[in-house]
Amino acid sequence: MSPSLFQFNEARHKFSICTKEALNSRNVKPLILIFSQLTGGETEKKTTLDQAFRGVLEEKILEQRECEDFLSIISLSINGVTEGICSATTPFLLLGDVLDCLPLDQCDKIFTFVEKKVATWKSATFYSAGKNYLLRMCNDLLRRLSKSQNTVFCGRIQLFLARLFPLSEKSGLNLQSQFNLENVTVFNTNEQDSTLGLKHTEDREDGMEVEEGETGDEEPTTTCSVPIDYNLYRKFWSLQDFFRNPLQCYEKIYWKTFLKHSDEVLDVFRSYKLDDMQASKKKHEELKSSGEEHVYFAKFLTSEKLMDLQLNDSNFRRHILLQYLILFQYLKGQVKFKSSYCVLTDEQSLWIEDTTKAVYQLFKETPPDGGRFSSMVEHILHSEENWIAWKNEGCPSFVKERPPESKVPKPVRKRPAPEDFFGKGPGKKVLMGNEELTRLWNLCPDNMEACKSESREFMPTLEEFFEDAIEQADPENMVEEEYKVVNNSNYGWRALRLLARRSPHFFQPTNQQFKSLPEYLDNMVIKLAKELPPPSEEIKTAEDEDEEEDNDDALLKESTESPDLQTKLVTGEQIDVLANKLGEQWKVLAPYFEMKESDIRGIESDSEDVKMRAKLLLVAWHDREGLQATVESILSALTDAGLTELAEILTNEADNIS
Repeated sequence: MSPSLFQFNEARHKFSICTKEALNSRNVKPLILIFSQLTGGETEKKTTLDQAFRGVLEEKILEQRECEDFLSIISLSINGVTEGICSATTPFLLLGDVLDCLPLDQCDKIFTFVEKKVATWKSATFYSAGKNYLLRMCNDLLRRLSKSQNTVFCGRIQLFLARLFPLSEKSGLNLQSQFNLENVTVFNTNEQDSTLGLKHTEDREDGMEVEEGETGDEEPTTTCSVPIDYNLYRKFWSLQDFFRNPLQCYEKIYWKTFLKHSDEVLDVFRSYKLDDMQASKKKHEELKSSGEEHVYFAKFLTSEKLMDLQLNDSNFRRHILLQYLILFQYLKGQVKFKSSYCVLTDEQSLWIEDTTKAVYQLFKETPPDGGRFSSMVEHILHSEENWIAWKNEGCPSFVKERPPESKVPKPVRKRPAPEDFFGKGPGKKVLMGNEELTRLWNLCPDNMEACKSESREFMPTLEEFFEDAIEQADPENMVEEEYKVVNNSNYGWRALRLLARRSPHFFQPTNQQFKSLPEYLDNMVIKLAKELPPPSEEIKTAEDEDEEEDNDDALLKESTESPDLQTKLVTGEQIDVLANKLGEQWKVLAPYFEMKESDIRGIESDSEDVKMRAKLLLVAWHDREGLQATVESILSALTDAGLTELAEILTNEADNIS
């Protein structure tokens, strides 16, 4: 025997003795003491103690001790992991050894201990090291248990796994929506061996005993009104194959079979309705008072003799109807891993929709508390749709991770710039690093004042820009249409920009519709010609020519003869003078111009300058009145508004112009 192996066995022997002492005292301190006294690396000492634990547990199992002794060893190993003297996998190895060697009734007690320690297994010390061991241990237990006889134990194991692992754990999710095809329901498929040849009433006469609680002295015996033969029996239980593998419903042949069998079975449920019998209610209350109210169907019993009783059982009927709803939810739902051919036709979708309503109606008609049970099933299936959507999205985590705290970097202290750079030096000059740039920058110390310089005003006045257009608009100049400047697209673009900046007519609403830009500019030139010098009376436009051709004597006399002062049209100069004098009193004059409140608000929103608002008011009135915008009408409005001084000023201004 090598020295290292000899030392290992000696250390293991010492650990075994100390482990027994620790079990008796229920204290891990003796193990900690001997762990510190041994020589060697941490890993070697932990491995030695692990073997000692398993050796002591083996002795206890051979001695056929009680479960409490096994649990004491496992608890001691958990404390050893916490103190750092044994490996984190040791408690799980011990649990696996115990469960492999004990019968199922004692495994139940051991698993109760595992359930209570779920918080310990989820801690950082144990989770990463033991989650695979716990999963393997639970799967081994499930293989040993019977789903029909140990249903509660199987459910406890599933609940434990659900508490141990997070929802996003891939090992616990059926990501690809696979079905348990091994769950085959076995029933009699040979009609010759069937015992359903006799009628139901004859079976009763042969002395077939009835289960206590189904019928009694308080109520008369209830028999099934539907004759149960082998054909109904076979169709009823063949539906389980479709519930087991729903993909068959997407094939035409199988769908016809499913449709036919379902219609017959549901017709039986509709024709034979259950009554809320007093005997059944009495039995239900007895079970509830005794604490034994636990009814479930772990596995279907497919005996032909039980068919009559099953049709009389409300829980059994609810179980079958619920299977229909689960199947329909899968067929209609959008499941990520469905094949491309798994698509329902319109006829199938309509049948499923109608059958779903019929199933819910049967739920409501099935006692006890049919309506409440129906609403609960509907709520649960609706919640199931959320889980389906979650799986389709790849099972994202429900835990929102906290975003990393952004660390704001501290400002770096920079070297201050010299005073000459900011123009604070003795020369008061900003140095730009180049003589020419320095000269240009220091032409004007204030940048904003430099921008306001008159030399930087490049926009022409309305008189200068539209001078040629106004001359060409006069018919006496005989300028052909194609040679007018308003037909130049470049001129038109510049004219629009200038009108938007300098003319109030640009934003005035109008009812006229223009088909082209030259036509619009012609109209604007006519308006500007009336406001800008020379006066509009000296210019004859195309409109004046049309009026002459129409022989409108009244208008011809007004435009060609020298009219009186009161019948003259208001000119642009008069509008400018009156606007400057009117100022803040423009709102007093607005109602006498028959201006609407919306027009007044529009003028206020267009400009904040009171003089500009007054001019916008006068221009809007002038455009609306047209040839009726005379001095007489504006004098009348000023007089009615109580602005007699402004009326006199306008009269004097009109005399000067004439």
